Amino acid sequence: MDKVAFISGANRGIGFETSKQLAQTGVKVILGSRDLDKGKDALEKLKSNGIEADLAKYDAFDPDAPQKVFDHVSNKYGKLDILINNAGVLLTGNLFVTNSSTVSDKDIKDTFQTNLFSVISLTQKLLPLIKKSDAGRIVNVSTILSSLTLHSAKDSPISPAKEFAYNASKTALNAFTIHLANELKDTNIKVNSGHPGWVKTELGGPNAPIEVEDSYKTSLRLATLDDDGPSGGLFHEEEILPW
Repeated sequence: MDKVAFISGANRGIGFETSKQLAQTGVKVILGSRDLDKGKDALEKLKSNGIEADLAKYDAFDPDAPQKVFDHVSNKYGKLDILINNAGVLLTGNLFVTNSSTVSDKDIKDTFQTNLFSVISLTQKLLPLIKKSDAGRIVNVSTILSSLTLHSAKDSPISPAKEFAYNASKTALNAFTIHLANELKDTNIKVNSGHPGWVKTELGGPNAPIEVEDSYKTSLRLATLDDDGPSGGLFHEEEILPW
């Protein structure tokens, strides 16, 4: 059987480009989309490129979503080779703010729900299917803005981007990456965090230097690592980033 991948937030942006590129390697891709109509539009775009993909509803705020995805994957494929936790939110819409003293409880909780808690729930639920793969790969889409080392460095290049809820949720996501990778170190499953770069998406904004069409490279690399590839790291393409 071909390799099977599930990608959350895959109907647009980085998730869609990653889905397209991964499918072109021969992987059967399941698009996770909160809005099924938008997901169907994404399927049609892929079909126009000669790609037959699958679709499953995935809403980070639905507590039953992990089970629904599990049932979909288990019933149709019986295993999962690649999980890319791509869905993420920036509720303020602005990376370049300093708002630790003003961010609301709701923004923090809602951001962590999408960027961390739902990722943990989905990954834990799907792990039995990933363990059936010959070479399981889990990719947590993070950001360079998760790096405490870089945020605290003197004259840091990322210093202006201090949107607390988003950055902190991704720092916590990295902790999950490290802990899960350590737990699975004696298996054939690799777990990594990936920074796609500053991408011209709704989240990244119009001033980002990377076009959406070029945003897939880090996730694709981490999803298709060889057996001797790394696990438990934070990467941008080939570059290792500091925690």
